[in-house]
Amino acid sequence: MLVRCVVLVLSVLSISSTAWGQATLAKVKAAGRLACGVNREEPEYSNLDAHGNRVLFDIDLCKATAIAVLGPNARFDVTPFPDENEALKALETGAVDMVASATPSLTNAAGRHLSFGRTMLFDFQGLMVNTAMGVRTPGDLAGKKICYLVETAIEVNLVRAMSQRRIKFIPFPFQEEGEMEAAFLTNNCAALSADVTQLAYERIAFRAKGLDYEILPEVLAKDPLATATRTADPQWSAVVNAIGELLVQAEESGITAATADAMRTEGDPMVQRLLGGTPGIGKLVGLDDDWGRRAIKGVGNYGEIFARDLGPGTPMRLARGPNRLWTDGGLMIAGPL
Repeated sequence: MLVRCVVLVLSVLSISSTAWGQATLAKVKAAGRLACGVNREEPEYSNLDAHGNRVLFDIDLCKATAIAVLGPNARFDVTPFPDENEALKALETGAVDMVASATPSLTNAAGRHLSFGRTMLFDFQGLMVNTAMGVRTPGDLAGKKICYLVETAIEVNLVRAMSQRRIKFIPFPFQEEGEMEAAFLTNNCAALSADVTQLAYERIAFRAKGLDYEILPEVLAKDPLATATRTADPQWSAVVNAIGELLVQAEESGITAATADAMRTEGDPMVQRLLGGTPGIGKLVGLDDDWGRRAIKGVGNYGEIFARDLGPGTPMRLARGPNRLWTDGGLMIAGPL
């Protein structure tokens, strides 16, 4: 009797999981629109979320997904959340179909029953300095004060990274963000340490004075961000992840928004797979074969998205750094199709 009950329960769970797994793609197609969650962190430091505002980057990931699934005139609703935790809670409840970028930690994945795709942005802990102080590398901070929020991962990573480099700096911890900013802006500490998206967003809040500050290129610790979906929805997770892989591979293959149509007839097998010249690729994830060309034409490749939303020519003024392609010494590498 007990065995029969267990089998019955497992059967019900299996049927439920299968139905849920197919639900999102069908729901998005039926509704003709995608519900996408993005993080809208304010320009302040937090003990819970070290990342900064990246709304434009997230919106482009939402747009690429919508266009791939629904076509060139796809509609998508962007719901901004004050922090990562609220965005992931909304995903759990089904209020949104995906979250454009979140931390793929064990707590978020296993604890919330969420699935994370490939890394779409390697945020990383760094150091921001006043250009007038002549600091060019972490080594130049030997014997100098570095500001940071106490009792956070930032503190742990900073101490570890500087110890590994055998750089003896003067810790300058703060409990309160405003006091830390004041100390930094008045040159009472030589550097400020946080994740670079947070440093870049904070620099924007400095207004005209922000032009006096730069983020050093050297990485102290990695803090990756990836697309998030629900684990019970494997088909939809595969769709969202495939689109992320597509954007990175498109850059590596030299396909841009402007050349996606023209390159469709080229003989390169990889290009053909990306742009719909190889029949059956889209069917593997429930899409037509033109999904890749549409997405690239709609938002560009990964490099174009980064340059437009986060790069040196934007208010964020971020260098590609680890987000360069692996062929250029970075960490961005697309999985094989």
